[in-house]
Amino acid sequence: MSGVLLWVVGPKGNAASLFNLEPRTSKKQRALRSYPRVRVVSVVSAVSSSVASPSRSSVDRVYEVVLKQAALVREQRREKALDVKKPEEAEGLTGSDLLNTAYERCGEVCAEYAKTFYLGTLLMTPERRRAVWAIYVWCRRTDELVDGPNATHITPKALDRWEKRLNDLFEGRPYDMYDAALADTVSKYPVDIQPFKDMIEGMRLDLRKSRYMNFDELYLYCYYVAGTVGLMSVPVMGIAPESKASTESVYNAALALGVANQLTNILRDVGEDARRGRIYLPQDELARAGLSDEDILRGKVTDKWKGFMKEQIKRARKFFDEAEKGVVELNAASRWPVMASLLLYKQILDAIEANDYNNFTRRAYVGKAKKLILLPVAYGRALVGPSADGRA
Repeated sequence: MSGVLLWVVGPKGNAASLFNLEPRTSKKQRALRSYPRVRVVSVVSAVSSSVASPSRSSVDRVYEVVLKQAALVREQRREKALDVKKPEEAEGLTGSDLLNTAYERCGEVCAEYAKTFYLGTLLMTPERRRAVWAIYVWCRRTDELVDGPNATHITPKALDRWEKRLNDLFEGRPYDMYDAALADTVSKYPVDIQPFKDMIEGMRLDLRKSRYMNFDELYLYCYYVAGTVGLMSVPVMGIAPESKASTESVYNAALALGVANQLTNILRDVGEDARRGRIYLPQDELARAGLSDEDILRGKVTDKWKGFMKEQIKRARKFFDEAEKGVVELNAASRWPVMASLLLYKQILDAIEANDYNNFTRRAYVGKAKKLILLPVAYGRALVGPSADGRA
């Protein structure tokens, strides 16, 4: 189970063709493969070893990734301030028609399955909007590998092939039009490959792990499958030129939003996940509350369960609060869709409470009327802009 910044069921069209891991050999595919070699952003070689180190907490390991991503954005902002010109591509090699089609298809997927966020992206500049669509589609396709209709056939080797495909994409060798859109995006923005690789690692966890002993383990999982999306998105969303907040603090807020979203997914889907043999709740905290896996599988709402859920919801809200501090530091055109998604997803926690903490048999959701009420609220908060003291 994973939850990205955007939430969808799956792309329209033939799922087999959209999520096929193997390259195609059609005429259009060969044209896509001739797409010019895009600039490869610096890969964070030190991050993999730091994330693999068992001697450090998950928070410390993830923060190293945050620092690396923030450094890339700072470098880009310095270049813009100095008006550093990027080398132009050779005329005739851009494949603009194919790229436009690729981005349009990404936009169609977003419009069909993430309607609210799609409307928000229309407030962004065309270039940012298209880039967000491309990132969204890649994340959705990755998620579908373990949660989609073909999930039972996915093996670790399939994820290894998907990661190789990702490497090829970052080196300017896209396999299909969706890849081409993302290859173009990462050539234009300081987006590093590490968060993408880490998301695939989260999918690997879903194949081999169904219990998390403590919140440190769960936090790392939440980073892999959702916090990574925030790190991918910040370079595209952009930080407001007038923001006085540190780049690292904005990235931390983006990370917090991803973790908050995933914790909310977990709390909403307790019953559904348990029926699939998965319990994404810290085992040590369950034990301290006098609960066990058997209690969850039994699906009975008790006072112990309510007390446990209150603490879990409290923690998720803290992550949302931390995330909101960073949203106002984003580029003006990006604030509203991100703030809207934050407030709407945060409401799911209220819905769990309204269901009297019965997340075994009742699904918490935000109704259409409440969504319509929250959208102008989100817009009003987005107008506030960066904080005067530079604290994200």
